[in-house]
Amino acid sequence: MRSHRGTLLLACMWLVGGPALADGVTRQPLDQGWQFRLAASSTAAKDHADATTWMPAQVPGSAQTDLLALGKVPDPYYRDNEAALQWVGLTDWDYQLTFDAGAKSAAGEHVELVFDGLDTFADVELNGKPLLKADNMFRQWRAPVEKSLHPGSNTLVVHLHSPIARLLPWLLKQPYALPGEFDTAFGDEPKGKQTSNYVRKANYQYGWDWGPRYVTVGIWQPVWLERWQGWKLEDFHVAQSRVDADVAELQAQFDVRADKAGPAEVHVAWTAPDGTKGENSQQVMLVAGQNHLSMPVHIDHPQRWWPVGYGAPNLYHFDATVSANGKEVTSVSRDTGLRTIELRRDKDKWGRGFAFVVNGVPIFAKGANLIPFDSFPSRVTDARMQSVLQSAVDANMNMLRMWGGGTYQSDAFYAMADRMGLMIWQDFMFGGAIPPYDKAFRDSVRIEATEQVRRLRDHPSIVLWAGNNEVQTGWESWPDREELRKAIPKEETARIENGMRELFDHTLRGVVTDLSPGVPYWASSPSTDYEGKANVETDGDFHSWEVWSGSKPIAHYLDATPRFQSEYGLQSFPVMATLESFAKPEDMAAESTVMRAHQKFDKGNGNQRLLLYIRQEYGEPKDFPSFVHLSQLMQAEGIELAAEHLRSARPQSMGSMYWQLNDVWPGASWASVDYFGRWKALQYRARHFYAPVDVVPIRRDGSTQVSVVSDRTEVFDAQLRTRVIDFDGRVLRDDTRPVHVEKLASTPVTTTTDAGFLGKADPARTVVSFDLIEHGTVVAHHLLYFGAARELKLPKPDIEATLHKDGGSIVVTVRAKRLARGVWIDFGDLDSRLSDNAFDLLPGESADIRVSGNGDLDALRRALKVESVVDWTKGGASH
Repeated sequence: MRSHRGTLLLACMWLVGGPALADGVTRQPLDQGWQFRLAASSTAAKDHADATTWMPAQVPGSAQTDLLALGKVPDPYYRDNEAALQWVGLTDWDYQLTFDAGAKSAAGEHVELVFDGLDTFADVELNGKPLLKADNMFRQWRAPVEKSLHPGSNTLVVHLHSPIARLLPWLLKQPYALPGEFDTAFGDEPKGKQTSNYVRKANYQYGWDWGPRYVTVGIWQPVWLERWQGWKLEDFHVAQSRVDADVAELQAQFDVRADKAGPAEVHVAWTAPDGTKGENSQQVMLVAGQNHLSMPVHIDHPQRWWPVGYGAPNLYHFDATVSANGKEVTSVSRDTGLRTIELRRDKDKWGRGFAFVVNGVPIFAKGANLIPFDSFPSRVTDARMQSVLQSAVDANMNMLRMWGGGTYQSDAFYAMADRMGLMIWQDFMFGGAIPPYDKAFRDSVRIEATEQVRRLRDHPSIVLWAGNNEVQTGWESWPDREELRKAIPKEETARIENGMRELFDHTLRGVVTDLSPGVPYWASSPSTDYEGKANVETDGDFHSWEVWSGSKPIAHYLDATPRFQSEYGLQSFPVMATLESFAKPEDMAAESTVMRAHQKFDKGNGNQRLLLYIRQEYGEPKDFPSFVHLSQLMQAEGIELAAEHLRSARPQSMGSMYWQLNDVWPGASWASVDYFGRWKALQYRARHFYAPVDVVPIRRDGSTQVSVVSDRTEVFDAQLRTRVIDFDGRVLRDDTRPVHVEKLASTPVTTTTDAGFLGKADPARTVVSFDLIEHGTVVAHHLLYFGAARELKLPKPDIEATLHKDGGSIVVTVRAKRLARGVWIDFGDLDSRLSDNAFDLLPGESADIRVSGNGDLDALRRALKVESVVDWTKGGASH
């Protein structure tokens, strides 16, 4: 895949304004003037005759988005409209463009038609002649057109075929179907007969337990004509042989295609983040055809790229040129960061570790899993990606896992991550379904992987290539896979297993090893990299789903300490403003048809699972808005417990990646940032539990261990203040002790029994406050309760909230007379980002919360609403 915003970096650098240069490379975009229609041969033509005539289309795009733009289908996210749009992905579509190619091609000129992405089965014709057949959404497709291109007007036609209509008749004739992910809710495929396994297309578009089923069909990435003559720089890569504090030994690598042999000069100039410059040149002899050239580049005392929180995400700028006969014939520029990445897997007393080490510094990975930004990729803007990534940084995350059931992201996405210092765990696009074992499928994946690794390998943000999501663990342990193994001959089972091993352990590993050897490869998530069984706590990464999927209580998170927890999660609903974007007032009930349609877990039954956890922690919600609020607080406090347990167990555990950061549409899900970019309670809590320094009290079996977790690279001294306070504000105990906090570590401070804290105090009316104080400033704060919220005698807090201006900022000051649990500040549909929310407030204490976003002071005052747990539960406060 390539970006549709300045896509294909090299192509952008080759683009020359005005007429084509004889020895340059030019690109003529073919993105305007497209038309589309429902194929006349389609079975849907009878019911949708109005779609069989040519209509205006957008490229990049899809049939679904084009129909939506014309008002021929309803909003796909509104109420339960999903069912009404399923026919679009079950039919074939034609796209056509008439364009002017200009004058006749010059002698010796190369002209190629390039599709950065076709979705997915496509037959392409130019001027009535077959040109190419496509079958992989994630590949670029090129075809020479010198002989078929006409001077002046040309007609390009793309016949797109529904992947379900194409594959299902074939699949139904097979002796068995490979296990997939989620069966359709719309009857277009029989149960257990999923076609998505057999095609290289984004798995999530077939429906997931957090998103709808929209099987897109279309030209989803840019199209252009590319012309060149004599020379073409096909790739430029900065290989990092050695990078440390003293020196960076690099190799500037060029892939040059030449029409004839001859001498040339390659030249590289670089600019460091501080403006320091350097350059190097080398004379080379090109052969006719493909040339792979390499030139050393030496940089003393490099300014290295660091993950956020550990240093500056420094980027070097490189300009590379190829010259012949004293004249520059082709050039390219790119930015990259200089750093080393190691996946450290040392054996120790807990098993075998799994830790990312950047520039020699072991990093505790703090972050979340990232899913696609929309069901329709062409609708994703740079601004939306920027917002989500910035939300991650604002919540003190340093890593995101690009999950394997979606799409490879645009160049712009990875460039943003580079600049922000966000590490990216990059899955190849396999979402959990068992892939076919035939060589043709594997060869297509090899081409796909080669293109993607070449495109992305110079982004310092990418710190891991992973073969797939849950393919190995699914094969080993999921019931439908076990049933298949029992039903087919052992020889066929062996072929399936060998095919997976060949694809994920050899093919993809080989591509990464050849093209990006400085970045580690991991065969599957979760796994032990084919060195044993997948999803074990003592080795490799771990997906923890006994809480939520297995209905175990949230406290079960404390029963396991994996080496790296790359998935775990709890669901919640988005805020009411987001629900109102797709639902009517009569839909505002957990079990309404519309809310069930936007709850994809367990075919809509996930809202009962939510209610199970809400009742366990808080009791019975008094109405639907209360259910929404409590779902968010439950999610936030549950993930907080798990994340802080993992951080406090460092170095036994070296990663916490909860599921999931973002949403693909508005609805109930595991996301902490909803489809519109609104922060849920979890995102606000993540800012605290992922803070560089955190004080962590873990209570179990009547005893609490308090640790101080630090990501700082230097030790420091602080004081831990411990106060025992009743809910009305009476201080029962107040003491302070010195703490010497170790660098890059979890430092145990104290272990105290409940009786040691409480004495004769009522545990249902008492809270312990921990404050870590450095140079007189509180750098970390945490509260500890002696039971679930429903077991506490929570008082009516008497919250007061006032809004005022502080310089150029708007501040809301919140004060509570008595303990306030789960304070939520809401401005309704005025989208405002707060500096904090979903917090607890001690009796008599206040918090100043900064407000940014929509609304002036008066509008915000009118919309302001502040509530807490006692406002949302039946029975409410104890007094």
